[in-house]
Amino acid sequence: MAFEFDHLFICTDVGADEADRLASFGLIEGSSNTHAGQGTANRRFFFHNAMLELLWIHNPEEAKSEPIAPTRLWERWRDRNNGACPFGFCLRCTDSGDTVAFSSWGYRPPYLPETMSIMVGTNSDVLTEPMLFQIPFGQRPDHYPAENSQPLNDSVGLHEITRVELVSPAANSLSPEMQAVINTDQLKVRLGTEYFVELGFDDEQQGKQVDFRPELPLAISW
Repeated sequence: MAFEFDHLFICTDVGADEADRLASFGLIEGSSNTHAGQGTANRRFFFHNAMLELLWIHNPEEAKSEPIAPTRLWERWRDRNNGACPFGFCLRCTDSGDTVAFSSWGYRPPYLPETMSIMVGTNSDVLTEPMLFQIPFGQRPDHYPAENSQPLNDSVGLHEITRVELVSPAANSLSPEMQAVINTDQLKVRLGTEYFVELGFDDEQQGKQVDFRPELPLAISW
């Protein structure tokens, strides 16, 4: 089976003012979501093949409720500056069928139809690793139907995410689920003293980089 990177989420402060820094850099913000019943909300930036999501808890009681609690979204967000990995990494399958890249369990959030589920990695309790999940309805943003289309052409000229690399203090002790994602060649991991992600665009042919730390644990290379 073939898999593609669908999107990355980064846990942020409420309201994700960090998005303003991305906009100042030249990215164009797309539509935002409030996930009814899950307790989360976001601000989003879309590229031709994938999406970057800044995510926060807007309703702690929903996030801690029985249907949502197993995702550990509440703990991941609460402890994002205190040892928890603040990221979520989402894949989509490019072949027909329902094969999942990693050992998983079915999560049915209230905002999805009852017949649809998100497959969450069985390492979801391992808060030193990203939340791993795979969605059956994922597709490239440049293939979205007209009614869901998003702005894709920013002033920097970034088009496709071609590298996703996680820097992690826990990189030397990975779960089987995390290793399975690495084996899809959609994510790289290396050891570092703090959590952050490098996103490479368009094979990084221009040799440029901007680092958004400390406001946001993200660097962009192109």
